[in-house]
Amino acid sequence: MTTVEAGVAEKDWAGYQPLPEVKPRSERTIGIWAEQTLIQTKRLLIGWSRDPATAVQALIYPALTLLMFHVVLGDTISSVTGIPAVYGQVPMVMLVAAMSGSVISALGFKAEKATGLLGRFYTMPTHRAAGFTGRLLAEAIRVLVTTLFVLIVGICLGFRFWYGPGGAIGMVLMPVFFGIGFAVLVTALATLSDGVVLVSVVGIISNLLMFFNSGFVPVYAYPRWLQKVVENQPMSTTIDAMRGLAYDGPIFTPLWKTLAWVLGTIVIFAYPAIRGYRRAAETGA
Repeated sequence: MTTVEAGVAEKDWAGYQPLPEVKPRSERTIGIWAEQTLIQTKRLLIGWSRDPATAVQALIYPALTLLMFHVVLGDTISSVTGIPAVYGQVPMVMLVAAMSGSVISALGFKAEKATGLLGRFYTMPTHRAAGFTGRLLAEAIRVLVTTLFVLIVGICLGFRFWYGPGGAIGMVLMPVFFGIGFAVLVTALATLSDGVVLVSVVGIISNLLMFFNSGFVPVYAYPRWLQKVVENQPMSTTIDAMRGLAYDGPIFTPLWKTLAWVLGTIVIFAYPAIRGYRRAAETGA
């Protein structure tokens, strides 16, 4: 190198400052988990919004179910109980929609497992829990949207809030809380069974809870030997709490029973759901 070239090179490097060393963030940090949970949630919500079957299941089906119950049983129940039937039917349909919608999510999970998408996510530098928590968050948002849509239909049928914004917010959040617990249960079942069995089992559970709860008809209308079971099953306790927040009736007792049911479900089925989700991502089985 000539003297002139050396001088030019020295001049070029005179103002050079090395870039600061940036340490890569571990995919196990809480920040990465939160960020990737939101990404997974967005992915699922976009997919559901583009699927006509999911839209029908989340919006049209619950609205038609509420209208059917109101037309067929509304006046009869109101005349017998003295309480507008819509205050039991609206919460009941919200919960039924939360349960039935979980099946669509679970079938989507099984499709992702079958196509290898879960496995591809697992090989990437992502937080291992982001897929599971993203699915639960997407479920919560789906249930919230369905709840608000059913509420609009219910308001058109005469549903009103008598305890102000606090009661309204509390009632709207109850199906979301209930739906998260049920989603954990369905996810655990989805990792242990095939699609046909899953739909059958969840369908049986949903139908039994729907036709034997305090929102369908009053508890005293059931056979005496069945009344305690109906009164204390999770759907009845949630409906009673929601009716108390919106219209009239006890709130504290059905609320703590609902909390016990949902938290108990999460405690029992969270570990099988997480283990099954991880196994499906690792092996595709």
